[in-house]
Amino acid sequence: MAAAPLEVADIFRRFGPAFRQTHADALGRGQLRAMNAIERCRTAALGGHVEQCDACGHRRITYNSCRHRACPKCQSLARAQWLEDREAELLEVEYFHVVFTVPQPVATIAYQNRRLVYDLLFHASAETLRTIAADPQHLGAEIGFLSILHTWGQTLLHHPHVHCVVPGGGIAPDGRHWIGCHSGFFLPVRVLSRLFRRLFLERLHEAFHAGQLRFSGSLESLHEAAAFRAHLAPAAQAEWHVYAKPPFGGPRQVLNYLGRYTHRVAISNNRLLKMDGDRVTFAWKDYKHDAARRTMTLDASEFIRRFLLHILPNGLQHIRHYGFLANRCRETKLAVCRQLLGAPAPRAPESSAKEDYRDLYLALTGQSLRDCPLCGKGHMVCVETLPIGLFAHARSPPPGS
Repeated sequence: MAAAPLEVADIFRRFGPAFRQTHADALGRGQLRAMNAIERCRTAALGGHVEQCDACGHRRITYNSCRHRACPKCQSLARAQWLEDREAELLEVEYFHVVFTVPQPVATIAYQNRRLVYDLLFHASAETLRTIAADPQHLGAEIGFLSILHTWGQTLLHHPHVHCVVPGGGIAPDGRHWIGCHSGFFLPVRVLSRLFRRLFLERLHEAFHAGQLRFSGSLESLHEAAAFRAHLAPAAQAEWHVYAKPPFGGPRQVLNYLGRYTHRVAISNNRLLKMDGDRVTFAWKDYKHDAARRTMTLDASEFIRRFLLHILPNGLQHIRHYGFLANRCRETKLAVCRQLLGAPAPRAPESSAKEDYRDLYLALTGQSLRDCPLCGKGHMVCVETLPIGLFAHARSPPPGS
């Protein structure tokens, strides 16, 4: 029988206890909670239930999920539900993908001030898009978009950036017509980059002078105003990386694309290749060389450290909506957009409530969790519930039953 694929949870279970002991003073509560959740996910610690096929009698034990947003195994259902909610918001226009990235001197400050700097990243990028789009020299319209925060690169190092997905056009200032983008072109990247740099640095300096930034360790000296200015001087002169990808083919392609970005964690289990002793090897794409596939091997402790860099502060929303897609006005503004585009209203969602996660999973993904994996004819029915923490003492179903 082939060995089970390697998972992040396997690495955490094997090396997590030693990592906690060695790094006890550096780990935050959110990081500890994430480690604990991932280690316990779909194990005896969280309980579960026994299912039996109503046709052939085959039994299996199903473990409960941790549902932590950093867990690689717990995102598929949340992703499917989120995408279903977004489907009704899509417009029949070209869509664009714009990425805003901060330079390394800012990223260094960001890790010690994550909540504040990540919020600045959201606000500065959103204000940049809305300001340039509203300028009559460019588009001259009110746009709407969603932004998704990622904090990692392919090798798990700290690399904060936001992905913005934007419909290609917006509502005219008089509210009476739709202004569309030129085919294949949204907004000038250099103009976006320079406004983004100015807005971000202005707000970062304001936060410094208001005493809102904290520095420790190698950044301790940045408490001094002169050192802070000197640290950011290279970033103030550099061209900030704003990347506008080619437009999507249409709203369906956008939905498929978003499914790969919205509920992603720092590394998925399918990128893990092997765990050899205390070393972990994983695959990564080298985007500096045409996305060439490469491998990297790290000590397990360093792998865990890099993974935990990307545990977001509690309560920080990593997906946000702006412009005519903002939560407070989305329904009303989307109705205006459809009217201006001559598009029909979206179909009403089904009214039947799906309380069982297996029903919801089937409805959202088209894949059944009820079908018997042995005979393929019967349905798996819950015959026993196993309480949290008692799963290990439950009788295992006999082989081949």
